[in-house]
Amino acid sequence: MFGLGWMEIGALIIIALLVFGPSKLPEVASQAGRTLRNLRRMANTARDDLRAGLGPEYSNFDPADLNPRNFVRKHLLDDVEGEWNDKPEPDTSPAYAGAPGGELGFGEIPPYDAEAT
Repeated sequence: MFGLGWMEIGALIIIALLVFGPSKLPEVASQAGRTLRNLRRMANTARDDLRAGLGPEYSNFDPADLNPRNFVRKHLLDDVEGEWNDKPEPDTSPAYAGAPGGELGFGEIPPYDAEAT
């Protein structure tokens, strides 16, 4: 919820209790809930009016697509993320390249120690 953990929510409740007092806190909380409900209703009405005004050609229009981050993710990064996710995992099995401490010949793979990296 808004990136807040239980400690932050508890701190906000204690601060609200100290600022408004125990007698006014229920009244302030109900007023905040009413205001949030009204804002949500106004946003939904504006979105519905926008969809109705655009007509049937834009029936699948989502206002969240206007956010630059969502736009870039949807139109530019979908293909790239698919390519990134389709790449095979690198081989992490230990490879033996001859005697330990010796020089590697041309084309030999150096030993891989998974615990050392």
